[in-house]
Amino acid sequence: MSVSVLLADDHQLVRTGFRVILEMEDDITVAGEAADGAQAVELALRLRPDVVLMDVEMPGMDGLEATRRIAAAGGPSVLILTTFDRDDYLFAALRAGASGFLLKNGTPEALTEAVRVVAAGEALLAPAVTRRVISTFTAPVAAGVRLDQLTPREHEVLVLLAGGATNAEIATTLRLGETTVKTHVSRVLMKLGARDRTQAVVLAYELGVVRPGG
Repeated sequence: MSVSVLLADDHQLVRTGFRVILEMEDDITVAGEAADGAQAVELALRLRPDVVLMDVEMPGMDGLEATRRIAAAGGPSVLILTTFDRDDYLFAALRAGASGFLLKNGTPEALTEAVRVVAAGEALLAPAVTRRVISTFTAPVAAGVRLDQLTPREHEVLVLLAGGATNAEIATTLRLGETTVKTHVSRVLMKLGARDRTQAVVLAYELGVVRPGG
């Protein structure tokens, strides 16, 4: 199955570099390019790619606002391009509805794998990044969320999600089938009111289900 990607970055050379890397893969195509946030929103909702590869700092509308608008409109998954030196961007992107983060100094292999993971509906969250951000920025987003709605098994699944475990790893740990795990994950997201796995991880930290470094 082919994965389509929209590139959003204000630097033409960066977009060209990403296009070359992505289009070397047989299963990835670049659907379009955007030079700012407003254009990214327009193209994301019109072209409906599987993934938007979104830079943060762009002229006019930045990547965070663009991500917020795409998520609010039920648009495609957004993979944020970021660096470690702006943790506030990371946390703001979580709240905006980003499905993952990718460091700009990563490898081409990391880029293509990240695109595939997010396109498959998974969250791409490096646990070290998540814990650092949440331990620094703790404004509550969990108002109205009740953990007692979760069954004991769903609670276990949430803890493993927060640790960065994939469905396959959760299945192995809990000795369940992957289909069963997917069902549990879906129920956890529904009960928490989380848009995706990324927001479920944020809630897990803010509700005290897990703690940074724990």
